[in-house]
Amino acid sequence: MHNALSRYVTLFATLILFSSDVLAAPKSELWPIWDSSNETNSTAFDHSKWQQILDTYLTEQGQHTLFNYGAVTKQDNALLDQYLSDLTALDPRHYRQSEQFAYWVNLYNALTVKLILDEYPIKSITKLGGFLSFGPWDDKVTTVAGQALTLNDIEHRILRPIWNDSRIHYAVNCASLGCPNLAKTAFTAKNTESLLDAAATQFTNSPKGATISDNTLTLSSIYDWYGVDFGDNEQAILSQIDEYRDGKPLKGWTGKIKFDYDWSLNKP
Repeated sequence: MHNALSRYVTLFATLILFSSDVLAAPKSELWPIWDSSNETNSTAFDHSKWQQILDTYLTEQGQHTLFNYGAVTKQDNALLDQYLSDLTALDPRHYRQSEQFAYWVNLYNALTVKLILDEYPIKSITKLGGFLSFGPWDDKVTTVAGQALTLNDIEHRILRPIWNDSRIHYAVNCASLGCPNLAKTAFTAKNTESLLDAAATQFTNSPKGATISDNTLTLSSIYDWYGVDFGDNEQAILSQIDEYRDGKPLKGWTGKIKFDYDWSLNKP
């Protein structure tokens, strides 16, 4: 009886620790081997297969752009596999840095879609991952240049520390309704700036980005999790949101602020 109770207490303590860990967003910490490029290489990555997938399965519904996972055919699932295989067979460090950004964002988003398709139907991406995991972000999901990578590696050890651009959070998609929408256009070196600005504008002007009701301002939890990327204090974060948001500025807000995020799957 004592041993059983001891095991229960240990498990309970582990769950408490785990619960606190998953609420803490990963820090931006550079993985140095990825911080190199060949600016003389004019070659572009081919994202046409990913664009074909986006054209076929993305639909708009109110503030959301939804992915129709249930409609994906075997042929298009194979097309996505081929795209991922083609992309990860290349070493992005041999390309220009502008090409690399598009490479990593598209790879992240395509991998996320693939993870959902492999386990569909599911209600939320948070149901994926190993025992006691909150989602698949720390699972090794691909290999590039001989290095096994997780989604967190791509976002927090490559994209964030190398580019230092808060709009990255509007570009990478976590297959959830609360997330900034999956872009309908594949990222390329040429369209990155316009897509990032469009994503920032769409999200900050949507109810899931920022909503005012009475004396409460509800912001997306991404501004809580990654506040350090948007500003060094509350008003700086609001000021950065204002750069893309129409209507009354948020900077100077003195009412209550709360954060919210919908982890429901981004499906029709």
